[in-house]
Amino acid sequence: MKGKILIFTLVILSLGASAQTKTDPEKKLKELGITLKKPPTPIANYVPAVQVGKMVYLSGQGPIKDDGELIKGKVGAEITLEQAQEAARLAGIRLLEALKGQIGDLNKVKRIVKVLGMVNAVPTFDQQPKVINGFSDFMVEVFGQNGKHARSAVGVGSLPSNIPVEIEMIVELK
Repeated sequence: MKGKILIFTLVILSLGASAQTKTDPEKKLKELGITLKKPPTPIANYVPAVQVGKMVYLSGQGPIKDDGELIKGKVGAEITLEQAQEAARLAGIRLLEALKGQIGDLNKVKRIVKVLGMVNAVPTFDQQPKVINGFSDFMVEVFGQNGKHARSAVGVGSLPSNIPVEIEMIVELK
């Protein structure tokens, strides 16, 4: 009986593991009504992504709306927590554009490994992790469990063009 229970348990665990890896981020983005565009041109002397072996290191991206406009403002002054969370989600879309521009198909992603989220906030603002949850929740929505990542969320005194968030990430490929 113990042997049958062990085999049954292993089968159930393997089914759960295979379901996790079957997440199709390209399909999920379509379901969400998100069309990834060509990655934005860098505003300085850098590239949007560098691939080293199976790792892709993505430069920081900010919240650019679909019309090309930057979201601007300091969190805790001109930008609310909710607006900052949406800005973090938009930065996530821009990062996926850069990633897709580098690798061609998001189904090549094994997992999101590490994220650094920077929040341009007033000195008394202390909810940086809640802001970056706008990004993290989006990655899990798109990649399932493979979107969960290690993360740092920090407050900064300013960001380029007065954007409220800038996020960079490291991704492992299959």
